Amino acid sequence: MHMGFRWYGQGNDTISLDDIRQIPGVETIVWSLHHKQAGEVWQPDEIEEAMATITELSARDRAAGITKTFNADVVESVNVHESIKTGSTVLGISRDQAIDAYIETVANLGKAGVKVVTYNFMPVFDWLRTEMFHPCPDGSTALYYNQHQVDQLSPQGIIDETLKGAGSLTVPGWEPERLAHLPELMEAYQGMDHEQMYANYKYFLDAVIPTCERYGVKLAVHPDDPAFDLFGWPRVVSSKEGIQRVLDLNPSPCNGLCLCLGSFSSRRGNDAVDAVKTFMDRIYFSHVRNIRFTDEQGSFYEVGHRASEGNVDTVGIMKAYAEANYQGYIRPDHGRHLWSENTEAGRPRPGYGLYDRAMGIQYLLGVWDAYRYNR
Repeated sequence: MHMGFRWYGQGNDTISLDDIRQIPGVETIVWSLHHKQAGEVWQPDEIEEAMATITELSARDRAAGITKTFNADVVESVNVHESIKTGSTVLGISRDQAIDAYIETVANLGKAGVKVVTYNFMPVFDWLRTEMFHPCPDGSTALYYNQHQVDQLSPQGIIDETLKGAGSLTVPGWEPERLAHLPELMEAYQGMDHEQMYANYKYFLDAVIPTCERYGVKLAVHPDDPAFDLFGWPRVVSSKEGIQRVLDLNPSPCNGLCLCLGSFSSRRGNDAVDAVKTFMDRIYFSHVRNIRFTDEQGSFYEVGHRASEGNVDTVGIMKAYAEANYQGYIRPDHGRHLWSENTEAGRPRPGYGLYDRAMGIQYLLGVWDAYRYNR
């Protein structure tokens, strides 16, 4: 198992590689080119520069006696253009044009040595929360999803609240350049049902998977977050049955999962531990985090990684991975904002502070070690 940490790049993250280097057990920096829009090709020189920043030590580091390095095996994410999801021309790009760009990007990443490419297939919105810095009982703040508020807000209202909460930092999946065309996006999904989404999904996989196979890249789909339909738009990676159907759309081993257990668990009735055991052979990357439901309607907020903090059995998850001697990549996911991160000046990207994710890594590794060493 390879422990990772999501990093948004120099000048785009409140956390430095030097900070991450001091977290015991971290091997992989999970990265992306966050300035690239969906439908744009990632060029080889851009990829090479980003990966070199992660994998190489500077002269200053070497002079200070630093030897710990990272790998850049996992990209999160190469976003899928809306034209691919709708099977139509959207924002001036046709489905086949967007797929051609995606194929070229995957090929460039594979040539550079990237092993896993994460993506999602959610309509219009990526992850969705109603509050970025919700006060928690312990004095920390965390991401919060309030179903009652979603029921009262329009899609544009959700966009406004999300971008306001992020401040000056980029928010993957919430690109202002794309969301500025919300009426066109909403029109493109008019009348779309789950069966049409699955058909468009298969078209995408069948086109891209041969390139993945050629260059040794595993595609890893992230579950819908939260894992149910929103605003009438069909979400198709929201349940065990939905995940199985996606894997069946193309049987290639390159068609796999980034199994985010917090997202998956946001749908009541989904069993995270069972999903890990069921799909183990196709999980190439996993996000392990915890949430606590606050009402019967499905509202929840994000809590610490310890199992007893919330409704996700993080111990059972790590036990399942340990007993299978999982060889893929894992990272802690959204953490609470702690200590200096709770000041206006110190605010990180929502959910992506340093301290709670660092503590989460130690908790997850502790469970892993306990089950591995006592086999």
